[in-house]
Amino acid sequence: MCPTTSPSAAAARFTGRSVTGERPLSGSLAEVTLDDGRTVIAKRGDGTGAARAEAAGLRWLADAGTVRIPTVHGDDECWLVTDRVAQGPASTRTAVRFGRELAALHATGAPAFGAAPPGGPEDAFIGLAPMRNITGTDWPRWYAEHRVLPYLRGAVDAGTVGTDEAADVERVCERLPELAGPAEPPARLHGDLWNGNVLWGADGHVHLIDPAAHGGHRETDLAMLSLFGCPHLDRVLEGYQETAPLADGWAGRVGVHQLFPLLVHAVLFGRGYAEQALAVARAALRRRPG
Repeated sequence: MCPTTSPSAAAARFTGRSVTGERPLSGSLAEVTLDDGRTVIAKRGDGTGAARAEAAGLRWLADAGTVRIPTVHGDDECWLVTDRVAQGPASTRTAVRFGRELAALHATGAPAFGAAPPGGPEDAFIGLAPMRNITGTDWPRWYAEHRVLPYLRGAVDAGTVGTDEAADVERVCERLPELAGPAEPPARLHGDLWNGNVLWGADGHVHLIDPAAHGGHRETDLAMLSLFGCPHLDRVLEGYQETAPLADGWAGRVGVHQLFPLLVHAVLFGRGYAEQALAVARAALRRRPG
């Protein structure tokens, strides 16, 4: 457990600056103003290692030098302190640029599917859910064993998905070698790329926060953008395709990649997401391979 301390104290400790103001935000976040005029975000952890895992992911993504990532000022078991992103409008020009930068991020690669960021733990998190970074070389098998089936079992154990219903997802996992499309090398993924983690900056760039970073299939990040909505997604995809064209048939594989985040949400939030997961699984089973 984390000792009681304040966002201001954490920000001062990690930045080496005095604090002149503090404003609570939603949940575990606070905005802290420093004596040099800068503003940082202090995020409270729960002592489980989530803050350190997030910090490792942010640094790994930043090291690629592609998509903008807030600077990490410091982290421990209880706190993460980063720069605050000054936000602006979501424009089509920024969307195309984001697509290009995301493609470049993915292309920097990872040592293996499931590879954790340097310094990141094997037992990491996606949102509030545990996520194990166990490596593999074969994406269909790795994705089934370490991204889909653990959350399917969790949903079944919670009674959110019935045993008969789970069989449809299990059949998708069995067919993944034929449904996954052409083999791809491990990409450097954000890993939790829903719209809430995509900040449209006042500087004309997208900035990414709160990753569940790991080595994975690049179509998984894009599928999550599609699942939870992203402004000007068509222009994001335009910029991506200009930089690193996706393999033929990628649009038909979106549902396969959405199984992972949907089952995570089914475990965390219940039946509505389970029904979405079952719908995409059944659609995948009706699809021709490729």
